[in-house]
Amino acid sequence: MKNDVTRRYRTRFILSIIIAVFITCIAEGLLIFNMGRLLRFISGVSSAEGTPVSGMHSSAAVFLYLLSGILLFAVLFYLLQRRPLRYIDRLSEGIREIAKGNLETKIEVNGDDEFTEMAVNINHMTEELRELLAIEREAEQSKTDLITNIAHDLKTPLTSIIGYLELLSGGKVSLSAEMQQKYLAIACSKSRRLERLITDLFDFTKLSYGKITMKVSYVDIVKLLSQLLEESYPNFVEKGLSYELKSNVPSLEIAADGTLLARLFENLIGNAIKYGADGKRVTVRVNAEEENDAVEVKVINYGYIIPEKDIPLIFNKFYRVDQSRSTQTGGTGLGLAIAKDIVTMHGGSIAVSSDLSGTVFTVRLKIHFDKNAENFVRA
Repeated sequence: MKNDVTRRYRTRFILSIIIAVFITCIAEGLLIFNMGRLLRFISGVSSAEGTPVSGMHSSAAVFLYLLSGILLFAVLFYLLQRRPLRYIDRLSEGIREIAKGNLETKIEVNGDDEFTEMAVNINHMTEELRELLAIEREAEQSKTDLITNIAHDLKTPLTSIIGYLELLSGGKVSLSAEMQQKYLAIACSKSRRLERLITDLFDFTKLSYGKITMKVSYVDIVKLLSQLLEESYPNFVEKGLSYELKSNVPSLEIAADGTLLARLFENLIGNAIKYGADGKRVTVRVNAEEENDAVEVKVINYGYIIPEKDIPLIFNKFYRVDQSRSTQTGGTGLGLAIAKDIVTMHGGSIAVSSDLSGTVFTVRLKIHFDKNAENFVRA
């Protein structure tokens, strides 16, 4: 493509020279013809009057021919190259504007020569710069939001812990043994929430910045989900929920990092328990699609319906549906973001839907290790 553009531009340039030379030659020929007749006339007049004809006339004529030819060629060549020169001015002006920081500058693309290609490349470069700046601003805003949310989420339980401990240790207020135990229990609960928040922050940071190396082995996903549901039994009882595991296969081994996979489904099951109390039941379904080399896991709760406007944002870090900010259900806002990162590392996908038939988190994973998977890193 580049060679074709260069060839076309050189062809036009050479053609301009040929046209300028051709027209100059014709004009010079006419000039010489008419000047010759003039000189012969002057020579005849001079001979009749007996005045010698000086060689200066011939030298002057040659000089005049040469000068007029050069001037004519220059004018013709300029006229033929005037359009490219104007285009170069526009390119220069556009580059100056971009250099000043005006990235909205767009250079008009005309023709198909090297200058046109240059304009296209400059426009493409400007577009990429705009995108990079937008990404940088988004990253900067993300850092600001991260710091703000961390400060808020760390301060809230910490303030409560300090408050209750000061009551217990200050001695200014007489507390019964029962109240002391109650305050200690609250401080302990807040401490555990603080610990969970810090753990989630570390995990999210390590996952987001690629500091976790996957240790790939074969994991029985049906057995793993069964164990996780059993381990969550006290939480189910606390919320008054029942659970069931449905699978179209008795067992299924997939290539994955068992620790990360456990964290993924712990978060999804915990989320279902947290928001599914009104539905009285949580269902986990496993559907092996061996012909597609994939397994689909659905974690379903029948409680709180996620508003449609929140669905696209549900996997964003620190994003929580308004109701989840209550003391009963409020979490760190990182669980689903961590779940998404783990799924991405495994080269899979995660999606959510929520309506009157239930809130469904759907995870799709490959059964076998894919060496060519872009996000799949093997230890």
